[in-house]
Amino acid sequence: MVIVFALLAALSNAVSVTTQHIASTADPRRSAGWRIVLYLFRNPLWLFGWVALAGSFLFQALALHNGMVSVVQPLLVTELIFALVLRRFWIHQSILPVTWGGAALACAGLAVFLVAGEPRGGQPTPTSRHWIAAAVTCTAGAAVLAALAQRGSPSRRAALYASAAAILWALVAVVIKTTTDTLTQFGVGGMFTHWPVYALAVSGVAGVLLQQAALHVGPLRISQPFLVIIDPLVSVALSVWLFDERFLPDAAILAVAAIAFAVMCVGVVLLTQTAPATMAAGTRT
Repeated sequence: MVIVFALLAALSNAVSVTTQHIASTADPRRSAGWRIVLYLFRNPLWLFGWVALAGSFLFQALALHNGMVSVVQPLLVTELIFALVLRRFWIHQSILPVTWGGAALACAGLAVFLVAGEPRGGQPTPTSRHWIAAAVTCTAGAAVLAALAQRGSPSRRAALYASAAAILWALVAVVIKTTTDTLTQFGVGGMFTHWPVYALAVSGVAGVLLQQAALHVGPLRISQPFLVIIDPLVSVALSVWLFDERFLPDAAILAVAAIAFAVMCVGVVLLTQTAPATMAAGTRT
């Protein structure tokens, strides 16, 4: 069920990103500031994207509560494959064979990474010292990237905003896991007497704002690979740091897992760079 919930989270997120990107770039006046916010809140497609995002959060929480971060977060890479299917059968875009090849390469690399690495172990309660260090590191990294994203070309800004958002989404993932543990231990009322739920709210809002900025300032083919690759990479590092999740202590197997992860990244880049550049129906390249 952990895998099923993780895949459902990826599907819901693919729906959210696709619909919100269409909505955020559909304003004929190219509004900015509060005007774009007002425009988006009046757009049903953008609001539907929020419903899908809520579903993604729920499924991800269920997966993380019952599984390991180092398994769940890499599985969310399948968001891209789901998004490709949505583009083909919902928007009716023509997808190049090389793009499907990138999707297959990403899936193969992901499968080998999870099987070869075979994540295991873990502890439910990280120390306060580790939590503080991880939160400060992730927040500082995201803040620096967001500051650098204030200037430059649309592609550069989208990449930096997406990288910042991905770091925060990785932090959100580990906080979700701790929040669900708090919920099961102390109930709904008791959950609000502990810090994880408030950390989740703050980091989640920051992640949403940075992701929206990435989707608005530049093309999806730039922001999406950064969102999809950096998130699991940072998540795996946090899972080892905070929850003591481990991989098989065999150099050869770890090398295979690392190569498989790199292959997955190559597949992601190939997919995103050869997929249709816009969400317009009938777009091929």
